Amino acid sequence: MLLQHKHRIVALSCCLVWAAMGAVQGKEQGMNQHARGTFEVKLAPQPSTDLELAAVLGRMSLDKQFHGELEAVGKGQMLTGGTAIKGSAGYVAMEQVSGTLQGRKGTFLLQHSGTMNRGVPQLSITVVPDSGTGQLEGLSGKLEIRIEGGQHYYDFDYSLPSAP
Repeated sequence: MLLQHKHRIVALSCCLVWAAMGAVQGKEQGMNQHARGTFEVKLAPQPSTDLELAAVLGRMSLDKQFHGELEAVGKGQMLTGGTAIKGSAGYVAMEQVSGTLQGRKGTFLLQHSGTMNRGVPQLSITVVPDSGTGQLEGLSGKLEIRIEGGQHYYDFDYSLPSAP
């Protein structure tokens, strides 16, 4: 069991190094396309199997509807963690997006990582490499969100191979 745990740690460490190298490569190559629009999101708390941890850790289902240059549905799972300090928390999520991106149809995965440090947010939402299907095969990119007046907006910088 301990050996399996060590193997997982090594595999995770390798993934983090590869991710860092990919982030540098992505910045060098640059994203050559941009999509923007609005979205609605519904979060539904999911039951916890550990009542002691439920006070600190939470799990939610994600249900999104994207509008604009990305017309799609997003479905996913979110894990949250809060602290005793007001304004400090974190979340991670995986989301499958299915629809049309500027006329090209397919699916892809988004990986979310967010922290709030005493009210100061930091958020990273990245397309999982090699997750694009259909006409979105080869998609890479980063998505940013903002909320203004209760409305959710997205800005999506991405690269996509030429249409076949």
